[in-house]
This record gives sequence, structure tokens and C-alpha cells, in this order.
Amino acid sequence: MTNTILTGVLVPRTLIGDVCDFGGKVSDDCVAGDLVVREGRAVCLTPSQYEPGKIVIPRLTEPHVHLDKCFTVGRIENVGGDLAAAIEAQRADMANWTEADIRHRAARAIKELEKAGCGAVRTHVDWDFQMERTGAPTAWEVLRELATESHMIVQRAALVGIDHMIDGCTAHSLARDIARDGGVMGAFVLDQDNRETGLANMFREADRLGLALDFHVDEGLSPGLDGIELIADIALSFGFGGPILCGHACSLANLPDGDVRRIADKLAEAGITIAVLPQTNLYLQGRTSGTPDRRGITRLHELRAAGVNVTVGVDNVCDAFCPVGRHDPLYTLNLSVLAAHLDPPIGGHLPLITTNAQAALGLAPVTVDGTHIDDLLIFDADSTAGLLNAPVPQSFSDVLRNDGGQLQ
Repeated sequence: MTNTILTGVLVPRTLIGDVCDFGGKVSDDCVAGDLVVREGRAVCLTPSQYEPGKIVIPRLTEPHVHLDKCFTVGRIENVGGDLAAAIEAQRADMANWTEADIRHRAARAIKELEKAGCGAVRTHVDWDFQMERTGAPTAWEVLRELATESHMIVQRAALVGIDHMIDGCTAHSLARDIARDGGVMGAFVLDQDNRETGLANMFREADRLGLALDFHVDEGLSPGLDGIELIADIALSFGFGGPILCGHACSLANLPDGDVRRIADKLAEAGITIAVLPQTNLYLQGRTSGTPDRRGITRLHELRAAGVNVTVGVDNVCDAFCPVGRHDPLYTLNLSVLAAHLDPPIGGHLPLITTNAQAALGLAPVTVDGTHIDDLLIFDADSTAGLLNAPVPQSFSDVLRNDGGQLQ
């Protein structure tokens, strides 16, 4: 049996399923050696005479993005302001959302994600019942078609106001349509009346049809927001076993430590993942007439300490909610290091955009050991800190093909 060897490799220990069996020499937060590939799969590290200059990790996962809104900022008036202002400005732009317009912008974003090394992405799609009288939104169908053209897993999550889910018939009908299309049932939960009823209807329908759930929840710093705890309580009462991903949860920043611990324990027990979204939250939250003095970032460290699965996502790119950014999970992790004080070793945070994010989307987490080279990336970097500023990654399989099948 012929082996292929990639010499001088680092593999982050957090991205190895069985560190003891995988081998390699401990080097900070990685193990180092020559990577052995057998029958197309990374199987182990062996001692190396080369200084490590490459890092191998699984493909990245983007858990929370809006491919229907991206790259619209240049044509939107009055960009700036808080969340409500962004919603109003973006809604006005929806008059421009033709099939061709959505396809052009979303395809550009998908190419960015592919170039960044993504293997999976979940995009939210606005589902406006006032505008969409019949059938699914145009963006829903366009993204379905684009998904078939991409090598990535592209999940679509319908985004509706939780107030629409208060009507049981509407919740039933939406869940049926989403299940038919292989989508994810999602909602925006803030301070709407009767949101508990809407949430219960969503959980009931998702449980009946085996759907994953995804919530934009408590995206604000106003006192009294309680959506994240409501979701945890309802999930526990239903004994819901499907994936639940909650994005934002900014309101946890308002709470004393004891309340955060109580809610975090519920989230962990219910198996709920929290998506930290620093880019958009830094831009929209804590706005005053001058320089903001609040970050709007949820309690990432406390959630992780309580055993909650946590991931990070880019959220909005170049639209009314955030006028900058790019579709690149490593870029988002880089920003998270600054926004949430993620200290070295950086290898401890790489699951936020790989294994944690995959689990959040209901996918089997992929580690380096035993994984096919099609699902692995190679970065030119000699440390995990350097990985955050490394050049664009190469697909392991592309490197092997370009080298004629032999790497030394």
C-alpha cells in the first residue's frame, strides 16, 4: 500500500479526534511531523527532519450569514443607526431584489466562501409574509439553485418574525414547506408580544417534522429581553432532540453573573448552540450620539465555561446591517480575538469555525485524523497565531494533484 507524505506539518490538537493514536511531536497547541496520507485519508504524523511550515485543518464552516442581503450597501440610503434603522433601510432595498440581482450577489458571496476554504454554510433567507403572498421567496429558490452548483453544503434557514408563528396554521404551513425543501425553520425573536406562543408552535412543528431550528434572538441591549431563556425553557419542556442554533444573544451582556450561569446551564442541558456574531453586533449595538462604550458581544467565555457549544459567524457583509466585511470564517475569528478577548493559544479557538460550527448545523464534526484530503486545507503558516493572517488556503487534494500525486 503506497503512502503519500506531506512533510513539515502542524496539526492543531483541538482538531484531532484521537491525539494519542495520531502521533507527532507536541509543539505548543499543535503536534508536528510528516503527515501520512493513505488511500486518500490523513492517518497519522511521523517524525520529521523538516521545520514545520504548513498547518493542516478541516474545511471551515460558516454557521450564520445572509446571502440574500449581501453587497447591497452601495445602493442603500441612510446606512447607519441601530437595528431598527437597519431593518427599515434593508427592507426598502428589497424592491431591487430581482432573481438576477440576488443570483449575482449571492454567487459572488459563495465564491468568497469557497475561496476561504468553507465546506458548509448556513444562510438565512428573509421570509416576509406581506411581500410573499404565495410560495417561497425568490431568494429561497435562487439559493437552492446556487447550492446545487457549489461543492459546499449550503443550508437555507427561513427567517420570519416570531409574531407570525403565533398563528398555528401559519406555523404548520411554513414548516411543511421548509421540510419539503430540506430547509431549516428560523425566526427573529426580540420583544414581540406572545413570542412564547410563537416559539411553542415552532418547536411543535419542528419536532413533528424533524426540522432543525435557528433563531435570531435578543439582538439588542435593552433591558428585559428574555428570548434566549424562553427558547431554552421550551426546548427542555419539549425534550427537543434536533439541532438548535441561536444567534446574537446580546442581552446576556446585561445580566449579572448568576443569571448568566443559570441560563447557560439551561442552554447546555438543551443542547443549544450560541452563534457569536461580532461584526454586525459591534456595528449596530451600543450606539449613542458619540463613541459607543458597549461591545454588544454576548458572554462567549461564560457560555463555553458552562459547556455550551459556541461558534462564531460573519452575519452581514456589506449591507444595511454592516457596511464592511468578507465571507471568510478565519477573518471572523480574527475579529473575534479582538472583540471577545480570545487569548492565545489560538488553536483552542479553531473549533469555533470548524467542529463546533459543524455540530451547530447538525453535521458530523470533522477532525483531521481519518478525514479524506478533499475535506482538508493546507495553510502556509508556522503557528496557529500565524494561521489567522495566512494566505488563502489550498485544498489538500488540489496540492496533491498539482504535485503529480507525490508530496515530500
